[in-house]
Amino acid sequence: MNIVLMEALGVSPAELAARKAPFEAEGHVFHEYARSSDLSTLVEEARDADAMILANMPMPGEVIRACPRLKFIDVAFTGVDHLGLEAARERGIVVSNASGYSNEAVAELALGMVLSVARNLRAVEDRCRCGGTKEGLVGWEIKGKTVGIVGLGKVGSRSAELFHAFGASVLAHSRSVHADAADYVEQCSLEELLRRSDIVVLHCPLNESTRNLIDAPQLAMMKPSAILVNVARGPVVNETALTEALSRGLIAGACLDVFSQEPPLDPLSPALAAPNTLVTPHVAFATRESMSLRAEIVFDNLRKWLSGTPQNVV
Repeated sequence: MNIVLMEALGVSPAELAARKAPFEAEGHVFHEYARSSDLSTLVEEARDADAMILANMPMPGEVIRACPRLKFIDVAFTGVDHLGLEAARERGIVVSNASGYSNEAVAELALGMVLSVARNLRAVEDRCRCGGTKEGLVGWEIKGKTVGIVGLGKVGSRSAELFHAFGASVLAHSRSVHADAADYVEQCSLEELLRRSDIVVLHCPLNESTRNLIDAPQLAMMKPSAILVNVARGPVVNETALTEALSRGLIAGACLDVFSQEPPLDPLSPALAAPNTLVTPHVAFATRESMSLRAEIVFDNLRKWLSGTPQNVV
């Protein structure tokens, strides 16, 4: 089998070599490429592939349709909205993802972002480094606040657990009721969650039902003192509406790890100009531990597909 790695997996060369070795011993051949967005380059690299491994780089349907031997796409990521799924369905190509690899990483960043905003960490560090004091920068505590989790899957549940440990009340909203939710989680409608929460954390997937889930009407439901945390996918939030809400003071702030486009962002992007924002370039999933777990899942997916029992199928 020809197996193409269309971008780096974020692990050391030694770890990658160790994970490839059992497959190479069976005669499978790996071809590794640097991430690219050029269609002709992608077609040339993937044309003879039987299996393809990629993370979150866009893989258009045009490329998938141009690969006559392709039978398996192994996505080293949870979301698959960057993939030409319709083309994969047309061709009968199996698609597996690496759901679960970053549960801890994403939940911890959501909490960390809130702590940073609550305690004005960027501003107070700047003050300290230039000989200043805390004057005007006294923060607030998570304890006693209400945190609303939108998307109560594994990541959302872990996030709820962390905020609960800090003494917050936890609300949650998902497409369906989670009978196995912890007893400290109160499940409710999105509207109620937005109205009652001091902190709204987005952990939902991106699909047609969640695109622009948080738009101008939803932002208007939030408390003027509330902050919005998006560690889900950028298009879950209408970026223009959020920028307007922040500029008008309709909400107090936002923590954004994802945007309407994948970073690097245009420095003139309105999302970067909005007041009271903490922004990171899509790093929620990226820890040493999560990258290693992701590689483990990806190569396990490959093994199961080769054995005729694919797992984590999208």
